[in-house]
Amino acid sequence: MSLPSLFISHGAPDLVLTDLPARRFLLGLGHAFPRPRAICVASAHYEGPEPRLTSAAAPQTIHDFGGFDPALYQLRYPAPGEPALAARVVAQLAAAGFQASADARWGFDHGTWCPLRLMYPEADIPTIAVSVSGQRDARWHLELGRALSFFRAEGVLVIGSGALTHNLHEAAPPAGNTQAPPGVHKFADWMGARLAAQDEAALLDYRARAPEARHQHPSTEHLMPLFVALGAAGDAWRAERLHSSVSYRCLRMDAFRFDA
Repeated sequence: MSLPSLFISHGAPDLVLTDLPARRFLLGLGHAFPRPRAICVASAHYEGPEPRLTSAAAPQTIHDFGGFDPALYQLRYPAPGEPALAARVVAQLAAAGFQASADARWGFDHGTWCPLRLMYPEADIPTIAVSVSGQRDARWHLELGRALSFFRAEGVLVIGSGALTHNLHEAAPPAGNTQAPPGVHKFADWMGARLAAQDEAALLDYRARAPEARHQHPSTEHLMPLFVALGAAGDAWRAERLHSSVSYRCLRMDAFRFDA
């Protein structure tokens, strides 16, 4: 069973509690394809200069945010880890030239547990997370994803969890604020068009070519999971946009499916 890979805009942590279009979309997404044997999430909130793989058997739920509803801090996502899969991914990445390592300390940050709590609320699918790097470019993350593509044929769902736009200086509550500045749509729509056209060269050069690129991503870690998911589809890929909406004024909550 070969699964697609996914890019999900995970939004703010309160997405799990707030009735928004993106929340309703994620509640149904887990039923859109066969149940995975395991899940591997590249989360924008798990960073390092080289790839790290969570290897704990029972990863902790990390509440890596502040200022939200106290109820959020009571939530847990007790999905099991899978140390054996993490070790195999480390070996696969090492074979591809990455200095990968296992990480038994990190758990599930909100880039991992918030969307998974909506997609798979039973928390019974073994899950590992792989770090991204704000110091590395889109091509590095594309190749990271391609090294992960091997596992899709084993029923591992590879998810890139980030944000299609992420300039928090433009954020404005409430969570359902959809009045996005024009630049949000200019950048997101350019990315969507290049994905639909399978224009990999333009996507890899998005920083120079995409309108509003540096403004919508002052730092790059929230877009890099998209390239991991894209790479995980393999050398020949096609993209399908599954969802688009706006939250907190500045966040385009787009999601994409990638298939070989």
